[in-house]
Amino acid sequence: MSEEDQGATAPAAPARRRRIPVWQESLLLLGLAIVLALVVKTFLVQAFYIPSGSMEPGLEINDRILVQKVSYWGGGSPERGDVVVFEDPGSWLGAGDATTSTGLLTDVMSRIGLYPTGGHLVKRVIGVAGDTIECCDEQGRLLVNGVPLDSSSFTLNDGRCDGPMVSTCRWSAGPVPEGELFVMGDHRDDSADSSFHLRCGGRKGEPCDDSEAYVPVELVVGKVFARVWPASRFDLLSRPDAFEALEQ
Repeated sequence: MSEEDQGATAPAAPARRRRIPVWQESLLLLGLAIVLALVVKTFLVQAFYIPSGSMEPGLEINDRILVQKVSYWGGGSPERGDVVVFEDPGSWLGAGDATTSTGLLTDVMSRIGLYPTGGHLVKRVIGVAGDTIECCDEQGRLLVNGVPLDSSSFTLNDGRCDGPMVSTCRWSAGPVPEGELFVMGDHRDDSADSSFHLRCGGRKGEPCDDSEAYVPVELVVGKVFARVWPASRFDLLSRPDAFEALEQ
């Protein structure tokens, strides 16, 4: 075989793969990270921080918390005892509660779920659709559908009963409308919650006006499941055992 024939039958050298420039690869990875963060924030987990003392002693000012959204998928809804984050149902936010990020970078990061978000409210669910909440029995405990709720293990309260944001220890709310929640802060005497938005004080024995006391379920972002900062206070949160008595 001639040299010309050998050259004609020799396999062609493989073409070199073109390498993506480092700056383009970095931009691609950044874009994928942002998309992933948006997906996680929208459907799975979102970070928030605590702007006030309304959930003490469990959650303190500037605690960073994680909220999971999976529990309320597929028709699931908040249960009594859940600590939930929700959007303002109408003039509930005070100046401190409305605090959000403080700069352009943190604002961008909060929008994609990489920085804790403010501007929402954090409360504990006390009543769900159909429930009646009354204050209070002879021991100062709330009654949910006539059953006393012993909240002493998870609340902070300087008042004489478990509903001190109302000027009297004799009030009632409910039945809670379908698709609504009655919520309260664990710091009972320092929380602008459902009890705070009851309008009581009419003629003696006249029921309170509870028309502005409820939170629509559709405004709930999700359930708080972890406190992640400061690191010394890291904890996974669960529903207090006291709420089990309400299920019986």
